[in-house]
Amino acid sequence: MTTEVRVPTLGESVTEATVATWFKKPGDSVAVDEMLCELETDKVTVEVPSPAAGTLAEIVAGEGETVGVDALLATLSEGGEATAAPAKAEAPKAEASAAPAASGGGESVDVMVPTLGESVTEATVSTWFKKVGDTVAQDEMLCELETDKVSVEVPAPTAGVLSEILADEGSTVEAGGKLGVIGGSAGAAAAAPAQETAPAPAAQPASTGGKDVEHAPSAQKAMAEAGLSPDQVQGSGRDGRIMKEDVAKAVAAASSAPAPAAAPAAPRGPVSADDAAREERVKMTRLRQTIARRLKDAQNTAAILTTYNEVDMTEVMALRSQYKDQFEKKHGVRLGFMSFFTKACCHALKEVPEVNAEIDGTDIVYKNFVHMGVAAGTPQGLVVPVIRDADSMSFAEIEKAIAEKGRRARDGKLSMAEMQGGTFTISNGGVYGSLMSSPILNPPQSGILGMHKIQDRPMVIDGEIKIRPMMYLALSYDHRIVDGKGAVTFLVRVKEALEDPRRLLMDL
Repeated sequence: MTTEVRVPTLGESVTEATVATWFKKPGDSVAVDEMLCELETDKVTVEVPSPAAGTLAEIVAGEGETVGVDALLATLSEGGEATAAPAKAEAPKAEASAAPAASGGGESVDVMVPTLGESVTEATVSTWFKKVGDTVAQDEMLCELETDKVSVEVPAPTAGVLSEILADEGSTVEAGGKLGVIGGSAGAAAAAPAQETAPAPAAQPASTGGKDVEHAPSAQKAMAEAGLSPDQVQGSGRDGRIMKEDVAKAVAAASSAPAPAAAPAAPRGPVSADDAAREERVKMTRLRQTIARRLKDAQNTAAILTTYNEVDMTEVMALRSQYKDQFEKKHGVRLGFMSFFTKACCHALKEVPEVNAEIDGTDIVYKNFVHMGVAAGTPQGLVVPVIRDADSMSFAEIEKAIAEKGRRARDGKLSMAEMQGGTFTISNGGVYGSLMSSPILNPPQSGILGMHKIQDRPMVIDGEIKIRPMMYLALSYDHRIVDGKGAVTFLVRVKEALEDPRRLLMDL
């Protein structure tokens, strides 16, 4: 019996997708709902599960091909066409590169660079999580690649022993290129004892300088940005190797040392040999390059202007202090300031809809909904997860969504779909101590609100000088479609809603 695997519905107005990655090959056994492949559209990434248990008989749409909705991707059969798998795996070239102990009939399988997504042709090998001689299970993560859009994890296509690494960390690889070779089960049985009896030679290539350990490039980049040195981070990798997750933990635990961050970016012009020896050069990740390019594109495209105001946070702080314990007890999430600002912005966007609009050619597209982007700094760079339909959410729903997105951002688990479609953005530089800034637009959006540090300042209230907790607000906007009057009105409405939160309840 044959079962067809077809392209699922991709979402509103999306009619086609690109086959990004096949996780199975012809001849592989699959279970019901086991992930077969991944499709990429211009909006979301779609996983295609197996509709039935059986054997993957044929792949009709290969990686990189464009397919329409309901198009045939592959066929499954209940029979055991197991001969297809050995035929594909018996590659003399690969077997020749396996360890000598694997020559007794073991199979070898190439580890290939998956399709990286639309218009992405190459990637940088960020981190190898296994070394030559390590035993690996099928689908166990072998390495991580970085592109200018996302990080891509490469799973093991089969179980066995990693017999060869062909693309070292930091090297650039093309889609479809070869990353390494995995020896078959026979090689695994032979290689494992060899590794146990003589671990020193296997570990030697990774650490040529005795106790010196080559840390992951992504971790080096994160440490440089955070101003941390390797001795300030506890490595969880092999031989104490520092991974990017370790840097994230160190930043969370001790974010009070910005001074060292200035060291890598210092001297211009001629550099003495002594200074050069003390410098550290770390290549920008593709994600960082993309962030830089998008920010510059925003400046080159939009007519960005920033207007400022200040808000007295007395009432919001009092309201939060009064109800925070009850709020957390009932809803299971802390009551922060972000829900107040999100609500205030949604309220103001109703009155000034052009701030929630975007330019499409010669048209202005007004959004009758608010998909709120919440900028979040991570060790990998700035990301903006989107809270969809924030205008229809309660305070508790907003706080839960922000907390969940924030965790996923720090863990590097956000999908492309979760960072697309925003209509307006809030950026909170106050958590880092910023007193005032001019945020840059997140294209194609036309507005972004910058929050800042709350600081006690003397204010004149009813003719008397009083100390009040004040925050500067900054609205950067696209002056092509938002006039000064609209921008100022928006910021004043946000200010009014925060200084008297009851206005939100009364829709005033």
